[in-house]
Amino acid sequence: MSVIETLRQQLAVLEPTQIEIEDDSHQHAGHAGAREGGHFKLSIISPRFVGLTTMQRHRLVYDSVGDLKAVGIHALSIKAKAPTEL
Repeated sequence: MSVIETLRQQLAVLEPTQIEIEDDSHQHAGHAGAREGGHFKLSIISPRFVGLTTMQRHRLVYDSVGDLKAVGIHALSIKAKAPTEL
């Protein structure tokens, strides 16, 4: 299973109405951390984010994914919104 498929599966617990995951690793070639895993951008919309701060939303995402290195991720950029913020 690819890193993106794994992320989608793990983030399903947040009941996203929209989710986009982009592998951005090619832009970080040569960066020391790139050897530890890929760089990804996540855009996710979920009703679970209603009334939460940005930090609380990111915590939910990180808690859902678990150990990033275990799934092959060095860096994860997150844009998390509630459906009411579209």
